[in-house]
Amino acid sequence: MTTTRPEPNLAEAAHEASDAASLYERLGGTYGIAGAVDILVDRLFDNIAVNANPAVHAHHGDPANAAGYKFLVTGWSIEAAGGPKCYPGKDMVTGHEHLHIDTAGFDAVWTEIDATLNFLGVPDAERSEFMAIIESYRSQVVQA
Repeated sequence: MTTTRPEPNLAEAAHEASDAASLYERLGGTYGIAGAVDILVDRLFDNIAVNANPAVHAHHGDPANAAGYKFLVTGWSIEAAGGPKCYPGKDMVTGHEHLHIDTAGFDAVWTEIDATLNFLGVPDAERSEFMAIIESYRSQVVQA
């Protein structure tokens, strides 16, 4: 049985937020970010280019990992966007060093994040700002 989820309305949230609002607020706060991550992680788990890395595929290939991964990515994204401290995970180097992620792997994830934000209607300014945050972690994630 398949259930449909309502898509988070990040575009509306960003439009309604003032220019002085944090990126976290402009992305719809916890609920907006969690909704986007829910869709993103499903897409990452299905992405052939992302899963070309055997270590990444081993993690993504186990459906039991999805809920925990969504929790961690949501917490990390909330903090990275200027929201409250709530990420309980490892730092980016420690969390990724065993995965041996190369430039192509990072680029595949970067592209999926950007495509998901675009799919959800996140305005260009907010999408660009969040993607710059993702890019700033490249040197900590790419190990191979």
